[in-house]
Amino acid sequence: MSATSISTAAYLVASLLFILSLAGLSKHETSRQGLTYGVAGMVIALAATIGLVATTPSGPGQGIGVVLLIAAVVVGGAAGLWRARVVEMTGMPQLIALLHSFVGLAAVLVGWNGYLEVEAGPPAQAAGFTGSLLGIHHAEVFIGIFIGGVTCTGSIVAFLKLSGRLKSAPLMLPGKNILNLGALAAFAALTVWFVIAPGLGLLIAVTALALALGWHLVASIGGGDMPVVVSMLNSYSGWAAAASGFLLNMDVLIVTGALVGSSGAYLSYIMCKAMNRSFVSVITGGFGIEGRADDDTDYGEHREISAEEAADLLATASSVVITPGYGMAVAQAQYPVAELTRQLRDRGVTVRFGIHPVAGRLPGHMNVLLAEAKVPYDIVLEMDEINDDFAGTDVVLVIGANDTVNPAAAEDPGSPIAGMPVLRVWEAENVIVFKRSMAAGYAGVQNPLFFRENSRMLFGDAKSKVGEIATALARVPA
Repeated sequence: MSATSISTAAYLVASLLFILSLAGLSKHETSRQGLTYGVAGMVIALAATIGLVATTPSGPGQGIGVVLLIAAVVVGGAAGLWRARVVEMTGMPQLIALLHSFVGLAAVLVGWNGYLEVEAGPPAQAAGFTGSLLGIHHAEVFIGIFIGGVTCTGSIVAFLKLSGRLKSAPLMLPGKNILNLGALAAFAALTVWFVIAPGLGLLIAVTALALALGWHLVASIGGGDMPVVVSMLNSYSGWAAAASGFLLNMDVLIVTGALVGSSGAYLSYIMCKAMNRSFVSVITGGFGIEGRADDDTDYGEHREISAEEAADLLATASSVVITPGYGMAVAQAQYPVAELTRQLRDRGVTVRFGIHPVAGRLPGHMNVLLAEAKVPYDIVLEMDEINDDFAGTDVVLVIGANDTVNPAAAEDPGSPIAGMPVLRVWEAENVIVFKRSMAAGYAGVQNPLFFRENSRMLFGDAKSKVGEIATALARVPA
C-alpha cells in the first residue's frame, strides 16, 4: 500500500471517530466517551499527516518540513495541555472564543498559501488547474480567506468581552446595519472580480474587509447575547476549517469542518430560540441593540433572609428546585450545592435543578459544573422540562442567576429582554436569591423578581452561603 492510500484510510477512520465524538457529546452519560473518540481521531489524523509528509518526495527541504511539522504539533499540544490544566471553568468561554480565532487565522493563512502556490506561482496548468477548475480554485481561496478573517477578529472581540477586557455594551456606529450589508456586497463583488482576474491587491482587500467585518459584527452585539455569539463563532470556525480542507484537498478537514460548522449552527439556532432572537440577526450581528433601560423603575423594597432562616425553610419543604447561573460558576459553589442537595435528598425532599439554555456564558456550562460535583444526571432538567413545575414547588434557590429568571421578560413588553423564555421561578411558594449585591445582570437589566413578596435575598459569596445553609440544616432534626 502506498503512503497516500494509508493516509486516506487513516483520515476515514479519524472522520468516523469525530462523528462518534459528536454523538457522544450529545448526552451527559456518554460525554467522556465522546471526548475519548475525539482525541483518538485527532491523534490518528495528525500521525497520518506527518507520515504523508515524511514519505512524499518534495525536494531537498522535505526533512526540514517534517521537523517543523512535528515541532508545531509538540508546541501546540503542550500549550493546549497547559491551558486545559490551568483554566478555571469560569474562564472556559473566553478560552474557547480565543481558540476559534486560531482556526480563523489558520484559514486565512491557508488561503494565502493557496494563492501564492497557484495564482502567484508557476503556471496554473502545472499545478493541475485548468479551465473552470482554476476559477473554482480562485473562489475557494477568496471565500476561505473571508470566512477565516471574520472568524478570527470576531472571536478575538468575543474573547475580550467575555474576559472583561472590552466593555460588554454593543458598539453603536451610525448605520451599522448598512455597514454590514455594504461589506457583504463588497465581498460578493470582489469575489467575482478575483475569479475573473486574480491579483494580490484584491487578496489584501478581502483580508482587510473580513477582519474589519468580523470585529464590527461581534462588537455590535451586547454582552447578554454572548452565549449565542460563542456558539455562532464555533460554527464559523467549522466552515473556515472546511474551506481550508478544500484548498488543501484534505477530506478529513472537510468532514471535520462540516461537522463543527453544522452542529454549531444548529446549536446557535437552539440558543436563539431560548433567547427569543432571530437566527438571521445573529449571523449578521444585528441583534446587539439594547431596548430601553429600566433600572430607574421603583419596584419597592427587597427582603433579606439569613442562612439559618433559609435552612429552616428548606427543612420543612417537600420539593426544592435549584436554578444555577454564572454567579455559581464564579463562586465555585457547585460542590457545596451538591452537598446541600445530598442532605435534602437524604431527608426525603425532592430536589431538582432547572437549567436555562444560556445559563452562564457558554451552552452546557452549568451542566458541566454540576457533573463535576457529582450531581446525578437524572435530576438536572432543562428549562422546558421544569418550567411547568414551579407552581407546585415549595422553595426555589436561585444561585447566581439573574437574566434567566427575570419576570420582566414575560411581563414587560418594553424590557430589553422582552419575549426571552425564562425560568418561571416566581411561581413557586418561596424564592431565595443568592447574590453579592442588587446589581443588574449581564444584560444590564434590573430584575423585579428581587422585590416580589415571595422572594428573599441572601447576600454574600454563594459558596460560603450555601455551606452555611448546609451546616445549619445538619443541626435541624429530620
